[in-house]
Amino acid sequence: MTTCSSMTMYGRQRKVRKLAAAAALSFGVCWTSSALPASHEDTVNVYSARKEALILPLLERFRAETGIRFNLVTGKADELLKRLQIEGSATPADVLVTTDAGRLHRAKEAGVLQKIDSDAVDRAVPENLRDADGFWTGLSKRARTIVYARDRVDAGNLSTYEDLTDPRWKGRICVRSSGNIYNQSLVASMIETVGVERTEAWARGLVRNFARPPAGGDTDQLRAVAAGQCDVAIANTYYFGRLVASAKEKDRKVAAALALFWPNQAPGDRGVHVNVSGAGIAAHAKHRDNAVRLLEFLVAPESQSWYAEVNHEYPVVEGAPVSETLRSFGDFKADTLNLTRLGVNNRKAVELMDRAGWR
Repeated sequence: MTTCSSMTMYGRQRKVRKLAAAAALSFGVCWTSSALPASHEDTVNVYSARKEALILPLLERFRAETGIRFNLVTGKADELLKRLQIEGSATPADVLVTTDAGRLHRAKEAGVLQKIDSDAVDRAVPENLRDADGFWTGLSKRARTIVYARDRVDAGNLSTYEDLTDPRWKGRICVRSSGNIYNQSLVASMIETVGVERTEAWARGLVRNFARPPAGGDTDQLRAVAAGQCDVAIANTYYFGRLVASAKEKDRKVAAALALFWPNQAPGDRGVHVNVSGAGIAAHAKHRDNAVRLLEFLVAPESQSWYAEVNHEYPVVEGAPVSETLRSFGDFKADTLNLTRLGVNNRKAVELMDRAGWR
């Protein structure tokens, strides 16, 4: 059963409903239930900022494999975090699934997560893709890379993120706004690697080379390159993968006009910036053991391969099979920075981008 509304609350916890009503929030969430009340002992309750199509099939497999039923609430990341804060100890949530290490860090800092404490998760997921203190784990990995127009850019002229400030790229770069968490995390990673001063100089140089004011999402940047509005974009690889594998001919035509470039690959360089979608256990989880079992299921090889096939995201588990689309992108060296630092440096990144004029 799936229900969507401007304020959807599930279960029979009156305190939760009163808290939400008092806050006068409009969460715009969707609730999907496998037909058990939220208090049932063989249940796990999931708040997910990932779209239903990217989490529901895995939850259904989890239920079939373990017999544990689920309730799923989907909504925007910031709204779900606020909801957890308002609900406090009365929350029915057991697991929070969200995108970007920066958002996961915000949830940790807000006190709505608890330590996972799972040997299976620790063995499966590389340390740099997990919170340094154990409060969240990556579930799927994405690279934020350079995409360029095949007919207007010689790949030999591309090398690093830093090189995008070169005058030859003036008026040729598209990227989304500084309000986007993916860009904030890219900048946060650079702050950790090269420091605030050098990163700010880079951001100022990038802004000087913008082809247009930032607007739209990553797919909009890719379409702009294909349409000739700019020649180079910075985007997460799965957006390109969606176009490559789309059933729509117009999407595939956009993809055919583009190519990926992996920056910062030289010996001794840090590699391409990577981030994750991830999850943590709610601080007040009523079904903690079930929550741990779900996280362990989500980092199992079969689940990891599903993410790679359906949304063209890279597995966080080394050796898990990937889709043909991902294989076509080729191999790359990824930055091994612990992603906790992206959250720690987020405020510095936002302030830096504002000073640099990145709107």
